[in-house]
This record gives sequence, C-alpha cells and structure tokens, in this order.
Amino acid sequence: MRVFNYLRIKNITGILIISLILLGCQQPQNIQVQSPDGKKTFSLIVDSKKDITFSIKYNNQDIVLPSTLELISNEIDFSGDMSILKVENSSVNNQWHSNFAELSVIPDNYNLLKVYIKLGNSKVNIICRAYNEGIAFSYEVPEQNNILEIGLDEKIHYNFKEDYKVWSTPKRVRRVLTAQGEYKQIPLSQLEKGCERPLVIDIHDSLKIALAEAKLVDYARLNFDKGTSSKYSILSSLDGKMGGQKQDTITGAIISKRKETETKVHKKLPFQSPWRVVMMAKDEGELLENNYIIQNLNDPSEIADESWIKPGKVLRETTLTTKGAYAAIDFVASHNMQYIMFDAGWYGNEMKNSSDATTVTLDPKRSKGPLDMQAVIAYGKEKGIGLILYINRRALEKQLDEVLPLLKEWGVVGIKYGFVRVGDQDATVWLHEAVKKAAKYEMIIDVHDEYRPTGFSRTYPNFLTQEGIRGDEETVPNSHTLISMFTRTLAGASDNTVCYYNARVSDMGSHASQLAKTVCIFSPLQFLYWYDKPAASPEKLDGLWGDTSHIGNEPELEFFDNVPTTWDETKVLHVEIGELGVIARRKGESWFIGGINGEKPQSVEVDFSFLEKGKKYMAKVYTDDETIQTRTHVKIEELELDRKSILNLKVKANNGFAMQIIPNE
Repeated sequence: MRVFNYLRIKNITGILIISLILLGCQQPQNIQVQSPDGKKTFSLIVDSKKDITFSIKYNNQDIVLPSTLELISNEIDFSGDMSILKVENSSVNNQWHSNFAELSVIPDNYNLLKVYIKLGNSKVNIICRAYNEGIAFSYEVPEQNNILEIGLDEKIHYNFKEDYKVWSTPKRVRRVLTAQGEYKQIPLSQLEKGCERPLVIDIHDSLKIALAEAKLVDYARLNFDKGTSSKYSILSSLDGKMGGQKQDTITGAIISKRKETETKVHKKLPFQSPWRVVMMAKDEGELLENNYIIQNLNDPSEIADESWIKPGKVLRETTLTTKGAYAAIDFVASHNMQYIMFDAGWYGNEMKNSSDATTVTLDPKRSKGPLDMQAVIAYGKEKGIGLILYINRRALEKQLDEVLPLLKEWGVVGIKYGFVRVGDQDATVWLHEAVKKAAKYEMIIDVHDEYRPTGFSRTYPNFLTQEGIRGDEETVPNSHTLISMFTRTLAGASDNTVCYYNARVSDMGSHASQLAKTVCIFSPLQFLYWYDKPAASPEKLDGLWGDTSHIGNEPELEFFDNVPTTWDETKVLHVEIGELGVIARRKGESWFIGGINGEKPQSVEVDFSFLEKGKKYMAKVYTDDETIQTRTHVKIEELELDRKSILNLKVKANNGFAMQIIPNE
C-alpha cells in the first residue's frame, strides 16, 4: 500500500499589506498581499502548529473562506512544524502589445507576494499575484534533500459562505465531450466531477467570480467537483493519467479510464505549478473585458518575428475537389477572407490509424475527388489565400515530425489539430510541444474538440484559436451561446464555426444573430459559412457534411466581409447571462457591435458614449425583419451617430443585431 504525505494549505485570500509579527513566536502570522486598486486581498495565515491557510476578500468582504490545499507525494514529506523562512514582495506596473487579442495594449499590473515555508525538513514556496482583475496563486517546490524528481497530486478545497449558483458543464463521463457540453446553472453543492474551467460563480448582484487555470503547459488539467471540507465547498483536483485509450468513431471522444489513485504529475525539482486563478468583477461582462489576466500569467512571446502569423477569416472547402477548392479560393479572395481549409478526408479516414497524413489519399466516404493539392496551393498563392489542413491526433501523434516539414514544403500555412487528447500530464505536454514545433515551420494552429486555453497563445501566438466550446456544429440556441459568451470565453479565443445558410440557423436563432457572433465570440481565426459552399462550387452529394447550402449574395454579407478577427479595444455594453449580450469592439477607428438575444423579446438601448468626443460617425445597422424579401430577411439601415447618441432597438426572441460604425470623413 502506498503511503502519501500531505501539505494542507488553507484558502484565505488577500492584498499586498504584509503584517508579519515576530517570525519565531507562536502567534499566528497574517501575511497579506493586496491588488493595486486595494479591492482584492489574498491572506496567507501561518501557525506553526496548524495548516497553512489562505482566504480571499473583495472590498473587505470575505469571498473565499479559509480553504485547504493538499500536496501529496511519496518522495517529500509535506508535514511537520511550519516556519517562515523568508517573505518577499514586489510590484509590477507593465503593459504589453498584441496583434492577436481582444485588446492591442494589455495592462499587466500586480503586487506580488512570495512566502518561503519550511515544513519539518521539507520546503515549499507560495506565490501570489494580486491584480485588479483578480487573484492568482501557485506553489513552488524548490531543490531539497538531494531529491531530483517527485510524483505529486494536488487538491484544493475552496470554502464559501453560501450555496452560490454556478454555471457548470456536465459531469465528465466516458464518450461525452464535456468541454463542449451544455452549461446549466446549479447550486455549487450540486456540482459533479469533471466540471470545466473557468467556473463562474454568482456571489451577489454586484460580484461575480470565476475559478480558472493559467499556464497549463506541463501538468495535469484541473477540474471541479462539489467538496466535503465544509457545508459549501468546491473541490479542485487534477486529472488522472489515462489508461488504455480508444476513440469513439462517431463523437471522436477519447475513451479511457483514468487512474485516480496514482500521483497525477511527475516533475523534476525545482518546479512551479500552473496558476490557480480567482477572477473577480462586478458582473460577467467585466469578467470578459478583463480576461487578459489569463494571458498575463503566461510567458511573453517566444517568437521573435511574428510577421508570418496572420489572423483572418476561413472558409471550409466541403467538396474536397480541385474545382471546389478553386471556387472557394475565388470566393474568399473577393470577400476579404484569408484562408480556405480542407477538413477530414483529404488523407484518408481520420479514424483509422493506417491513414497517412503525408499523402493525399481521399476518404471515399468524404469525396470521390479529384483533388490536386499542389495545384490548389499554387492557385491560392496567386490570389493571396492560404491553405489550412485538418489532421486528426491519430496521425499527428505518430507523424508530426514528418508532417510539419513536408507541409511547409508543400506551401501549407496552418494545421487544425483534431480530437486531441486532453487532461493528463502526457496529453498536456504533447499538445504544447506540438504547438512549439509548428512555430518552427511557421504554421498557424487551431486545436479542436476538448482543449480549452490557459493563455499559452501569449507565448506562442501562432496558436490562434481552439474549440472547447458548444458551437454551431451542435445547433446551439442563442440562449446557450449567451452562456458560453460569459463562461467559456473567459479562458480565451473560441472557434465557434459560424453557420449562415445551413438549415440549423433557424433552430439556433436568426441570421442577424449569426452576424453578431463574429463580434461576440472572439477568435483570431474566424470560420464562416460552416456547412456552406460558394455558388460556383460543384454540386456534391457524396460527402458527410450534411446540408451544404450554396452561399448567396445577400447584401448583409458585407458585414462578414468587413468584420476583423482581432481587436484594439473591447467593451461589454449589456450582459444578462443566458438572456442578452451586447459587445462593442474597436479596430483602428471603426467599431463593430454584436447583439444576441435569448428566449424573450427585449428592448435594447445602445449607448454610444464610448465613441470619440467631437467626432461624427456613420453606422450600418443589421437587424432581422421578415418583410425583407431575401433568403435571410436581414434589414440594413444607415444612421449618423456621435457619442451622445442613443439607439433603442426592439429585438424579438432569438433574434439579434449587428453594427459597423465608421468615422465620417
């Protein structure tokens, strides 16, 4: 039987005020760090005869009550009398620039606390950064006692005052893609194992928090469950190592029984854990506006010359034929889009290990061809259009080092990684190493299916987007998109695969709300017209894509043509999670607004006070109107605006609106 050793660290949170009294005495010591605005406080309470405890306050209000961190290891005995060896504190006042984010200038300001702790004969350090946007903490295991490497497990027991409501993904079970699952609002006492992060918690009308993770690069993923440490607690734990693995050939889900009894990570000393983050804001909209805290907790870019990394809009080519690809390239070139993508089937059946991603070997269930890959790439280069290829993880895991230089030689500019393994340390390491390797060959990356980001795109910005969202492929109603907008997207970019002509649009919402998604759901690679193909594309009924309607020439398509995929500024104008969301984003001097409505009609007031003082603007407003005699029934109106203007819109249930605002010359 294995005997594990435990470190318990109890959760209290705080601010940057250090009140250290007599390190050697028996009185408890209160060590605090406070955010620059003085509103968020992390407190670490140390008593030589008790566990280490931390708590978190917001405006002097207890939010996270004393809570416990357990570190479990065979190699290091994290127990014994506790003493403080040293306390360090510092402040950082910084900003950085990004061409790939929701802001172009990103503030990075925090107060830092680092406490060096001795536990019997063992050492561990607790590190906290207190931001205006929230609290982030991690632990560090330094070199000690000639130990080179340890196995480790981690559990955090977050304790709360009340049975707060949380927005939870489904219980994690085999064959279910829970990161793409349906959110529900439930009491925290009803959480079930495997709840995804970020976990949004409704504290009260003027405070929302989100438990999140940052800088997960070489560790097991954390997940949430209801806890037992108090009446109202949440347990954060690490994913166990996957055993034998199969892949569901229908859903793509990795089927594996996780080993919950073994240590979850193996690390060489010294090492620092990923950051455990408590995002804090007055509402879900402010949480979204401040979600850059996740990237701030990651390292700066490792790519010296980022000029080859091009965000943009993508059209999936659904016929897997040369003729279809030429039609797709012509379409995107004339509609201010930047890429086409070949999805599964270009190198064989993606679910078969025998399929070879170094060859163009069509899956006959997807296409009868013909497909001349080199001709397509050459034609795309003539038109300034890049080609992205989908590759399933089955081929990637065995062929990545062979595939990358070959695709570079072909002239391919990006890869969409499909059905990647997620959760345990091995899967985490493989995925992030695969992104690093792709950067060496100047490949942009989109990771699909269960992966959710923790900020690594700051370090490797070629990692432009990922799925991990219940998007349009799931025929998601507006009401659920309005949940994803303020839960999943707190973690970062979300590839929603926006549909437009497909029949499911009427089940999800409306065409105007589809336009709005390109603003409301951030993704530097924005896939448009999912399931649709250009009018010049050949009719093809031998694929597995379902209803692949031809794209029309409705006048509102100009919004898709004009909308950017990265931004200089982001503002949430309205948020009623699950019911209404209105987001304004700026690129240069132009603003774009997306509004999505849920299951009841709304009167929406749009206040334009965010516009520049003294300037006049012209706005195009796109709304749903059944009297408009087009296939999509989208009305277009032009308005003159300034920062004093107010626009009142009557928005029907499951409808939406979009706007483009440009300065008057």
